[in-house]
Amino acid sequence: MNGVEVVVLATPWGAVRDALAEAGAERGALDGIVLVDVTNPLGANLTLDVGAGGESGAERVQALAPKARVVKAFNTTGFNNMANPVYGGAPTTMFYAGDDPAAMATVRDLVTALGFDAIDAGPLRRARELEHLAMLWIWLAYGRGMGREIAFRLERR
Repeated sequence: MNGVEVVVLATPWGAVRDALAEAGAERGALDGIVLVDVTNPLGANLTLDVGAGGESGAERVQALAPKARVVKAFNTTGFNNMANPVYGGAPTTMFYAGDDPAAMATVRDLVTALGFDAIDAGPLRRARELEHLAMLWIWLAYGRGMGREIAFRLERR
């Protein structure tokens, strides 16, 4: 992928393997590229499809594209909040997690440019918690009937 610095993986969970294969992950086309994993490993009945060893979807994405610089982000809210992440005059929170400091800085800049309050959640293994947070957002929006016009915010004192 000549000239590409960032690739956003935003597919349904069941399409992740094929999407990465088509992008050339097996041939090294994603080597060194910041790969932003926006997916959530949703299984049947909107349950979280946790890997056999408890690993997150993001960790499985990293295994499928081992030389990509995977960062989990943008998975804990709905698409409507991507267009406008401000509630009550303040930005809502977007957590991100990854193992590569430079890739994390790139994603932080993207998160901030979209208007979110960017919060570093730590290494890629913390994507496990971010995927659970996404499940909470889905449950509140749909299961509890709160609708899509909700978002998380981390308050500081």
